[in-house]
Amino acid sequence: MWCQDLHQFSQKLVRRRPLERSEDSESPTAPLNTLKLVAFGVASTLGAGVYILVGEVAMFIAGPAIVVSFLLAAVSSVLSGLCYAEFGTRVSWTGSVYLYSYISMGELWAFVTAWNLILSYVVVTGSVARAWSIAFDSLIGNHIFQALEGTFSPYMPYYLAKYPDFVALSLVLLLTGVLVLGARESVLVGKISTGINLLVLSFIIVSGFIKGDPHNWKLTEQDYTLNTSASSDIYSLGPLGSGGFVPFDYDGILHGAALCFYSFVGFDDIVTKGEEAPNPHRSILISIVTTVFICFLAYFGVSATLTLMVPYYQIQPDSPFPQAFLHVGWGPARYVVAVGILCFLLYRLQSSLFPVPQVIQEMAEDGLLFRGLARTHARTKTPIMATVSSGILAGIMALLFEFSNLVDLMSIGHLLVYSLVAFFVLVLRYQPDWNLSKNEKTEDKIQMKPLVKEIPLESEPEAGTSKPISTTPTQKSAQIGYGCAFLLGLLLTLLSLVLAQWPSQVFSGDPGLTTVAVLLLLLITGVTVIIWRQPQDPSPLPFRVPALPVLPLVSIFVNVYLMMQTTSGTWALFGLWNAIDECLCCFQLSTFQLARRILWIEESGRLHSMGSQTVGYNQVTLIFNFQLL
Repeated sequence: MWCQDLHQFSQKLVRRRPLERSEDSESPTAPLNTLKLVAFGVASTLGAGVYILVGEVAMFIAGPAIVVSFLLAAVSSVLSGLCYAEFGTRVSWTGSVYLYSYISMGELWAFVTAWNLILSYVVVTGSVARAWSIAFDSLIGNHIFQALEGTFSPYMPYYLAKYPDFVALSLVLLLTGVLVLGARESVLVGKISTGINLLVLSFIIVSGFIKGDPHNWKLTEQDYTLNTSASSDIYSLGPLGSGGFVPFDYDGILHGAALCFYSFVGFDDIVTKGEEAPNPHRSILISIVTTVFICFLAYFGVSATLTLMVPYYQIQPDSPFPQAFLHVGWGPARYVVAVGILCFLLYRLQSSLFPVPQVIQEMAEDGLLFRGLARTHARTKTPIMATVSSGILAGIMALLFEFSNLVDLMSIGHLLVYSLVAFFVLVLRYQPDWNLSKNEKTEDKIQMKPLVKEIPLESEPEAGTSKPISTTPTQKSAQIGYGCAFLLGLLLTLLSLVLAQWPSQVFSGDPGLTTVAVLLLLLITGVTVIIWRQPQDPSPLPFRVPALPVLPLVSIFVNVYLMMQTTSGTWALFGLWNAIDECLCCFQLSTFQLARRILWIEESGRLHSMGSQTVGYNQVTLIFNFQLL
């Protein structure tokens, strides 16, 4: 009985959500051309990273080479963007990577993807709130920091922030209450906020190049000693490293790239607007790549001007740009920049709260989370429980964790999601006749209903079509492709771990580690050749990732390698979050067993008096969840 239950439960985990649209959701929307999508992507991407993160990475991690860190993060984002483009154009109107995963890969992958997406969104909200609090405190003279640190610092564990940030907590809870009351995103406010942001960035870049000193990219120990003796605030000086343009070696550049990836999160929001684009298959790709390029130029400009204006070891990480203008003698400009930063961060905080309740509500409607989380207010149509729970979680993150820890945690969550998207693209290309776009043309309805049906993972081959050499995927070739893709993901993770933890030993010729790295490379090459020899789905797609399977594999490797650059404390928090994920899966297994027994008793005629209309696993799961609530 146990083996049978486990087998049927595993079948449920790979079931896919059908492509069904509902007639009652037809609502005409204004079309978004490519230019509007780019503007939306830039507004969603430029955030706290450009104002707070730059100072910390430049001072302690990468120095002036932060510009290279942003370049590596941009390359990783472009690779992920190409995979997102193909993944999104398969079903252009679903609106989230969770639904993409559910439709194309199945319930288990959708659950893992959405769970880490929730983590990333919540941490983004907490980090922006913390950034706003830091910027505000810096503007008023750090009085909040001094009062709270003196009171709470002796009682805070080492793995938490130096002091609880009650300002950030209050801000998150206040905006959560506004959302519960039915507030919606304002297009006008978004445009004004983005305009303010672009004006501030332009002012910083132009004035920075005017007041910048190229010698700050060639600093030596003598300069550091001179600044130390001349500075009246010696404790604020950061480490010198080895000086020059790359003071913290290439490890600093790579670690900085992992943190700088935080600044590019948001370009994937473009796929949520696919339904509103007249030609989403073309405009989504162009918009994603253009957005990443524009954001890279902005980050390159502000990081270059900051390190040119101020020696990297004298940067104030909590308020880098206002203090930089004070350093070069432009005191009044610091207040203009600080007010502009506060206005923009406040808008980013509000906009970052919107996606989380939507993902939670979708999962709850599908039975993957407690049904009560999908409840909406009758008048405002707001998912109250999902909004309150996500707001409280984001508030706790902002209260207890440092901004740098939140950045690390958010980066690792999004890097995992982007790696999964590349993996999905690799798997789907070798599945038989899996072009979702064709199904769109045969449906007359617009949005999917919250009904989940079982769909087999692979299509059955037609009888009598066996050929010596097949140019189209079969069930066997699809299984080989799936297995090879999974094995490649595992091998790339091991290779990334070896290269990230012991890079000097590997490249210096250490017998053991070098042998391990070479063997992993040989295995990766061999498995790549095997999957490359499998037939791909010939169905036409509006956009196909080029150089398959190499490009998705490179994307996975770069993302996983950047994940390995994060700290052990971040991995501990990330492991705890995914342990909760495993507990929920085990809960689903126990719920499924209960459902099986209820159905068996019902078939025996023992529950007819209760009038039970239970017809399947999903319905019993929802009943059980409701009883728990």
